[in-house]
Amino acid sequence: MFVVVTVALLVTMGLALARAIVGPTLYDRILAVNTFGTKTVLLIAVYGYLTERPDFVDIALVYALINFIGTVAVLKFFESGEFAHSWRERRERVEAGDTGDDD
Repeated sequence: MFVVVTVALLVTMGLALARAIVGPTLYDRILAVNTFGTKTVLLIAVYGYLTERPDFVDIALVYALINFIGTVAVLKFFESGEFAHSWRERRERVEAGDTGDDD
């Protein structure tokens, strides 16, 4: 049963990797890499269950957090062109009345 799950996860990871390479847009590639990371978390959890090592669940959770933070950071970078404004630049813009809203 778990061998079938492992094989299915590996096939899904291969398809996600293919989408990351071929993807027509940047967002398709980012989504594919995020899917690959999620399937990796599942693979780590299944491996931990098969080897009767529950500490692998902790490793999988840490990897899931890193995957989420990395995806958000990459999306923010491609949306704005930078990861973050410095506090000085932000304060100067707020004092000048520019809140960053275009509405």
